[in-house]
Amino acid sequence: MTTTAKAEAARVESMAILMRALKLPAFVRHAGEVAEQAQAEGWTYQHYVHHLAEIEVEERRRRRIERNQKDSELPGEKTLATLKKARLPAKVQKTLPALCEGSFVERGENLLAFGLPGRGKTHLACALGHELLQRGYRVFFTPTYALVQRLLVAKRDLALEKELTRLDRFDAVILDDIGYVQQSREEMEVLFTFLAERYERRTVIITSNLVFSEWDRIFKDPLTTAAAIDRLIHHAVILEMSGTSFRTEEAKQRLEPQTTTPSEGRPTTTDGEV
Repeated sequence: MTTTAKAEAARVESMAILMRALKLPAFVRHAGEVAEQAQAEGWTYQHYVHHLAEIEVEERRRRRIERNQKDSELPGEKTLATLKKARLPAKVQKTLPALCEGSFVERGENLLAFGLPGRGKTHLACALGHELLQRGYRVFFTPTYALVQRLLVAKRDLALEKELTRLDRFDAVILDDIGYVQQSREEMEVLFTFLAERYERRTVIITSNLVFSEWDRIFKDPLTTAAAIDRLIHHAVILEMSGTSFRTEEAKQRLEPQTTTPSEGRPTTTDGEV
């Protein structure tokens, strides 16, 4: 190896060390191949460095989304691709694209999806959560009862404020099936505290099979019920999930007898006996 070649190899090795020290792993991995491309296509030094910087930024974005996806606890199968959008109410279909952009999260607004069981509320909320993740927002999905128990444990351990701070890292928290929670006073208090803490700062996405007039079954106390509703709807998008049950329709389709043509059914003999 010539002196020039040795010097070049040393510079390459030194650059790799410097890039690792600066925590630029994509630079290290792609510097060689991009250098070959740059030399072949006659790039300027600025073009070369700019291209490597773009690769670094994109890989960081991808890794961040992967971490956020793992932390979100969102059901992986409930995405926008698997959502039967044609069966959603017309107003929901019209609103969905704008919601996926995430501007309501940027403003700290809430999203409330109401409807009877089987209308697709959970799937819609999860699909929206996945879309928000792709746009860089941090999302956390939890059944409401699980969140309540989590907060109760924190309160028992004198760590409620710390737990609320941990949840505050998420731009949007999806509370699924709030209508199924029939709380004691202590459970009601921690849920109300959570909602009050996020008021006008962080987004809450709620699915419920109970309309507001029935929320006294959740919070028990009329004043607390009114206060909770007031905070939630002050800055909120409300979606009414009407129509027939998705699950009922799918069950009917599975139970429908399969009709077949003679060639597709059981073989027959020439004298008509099966």
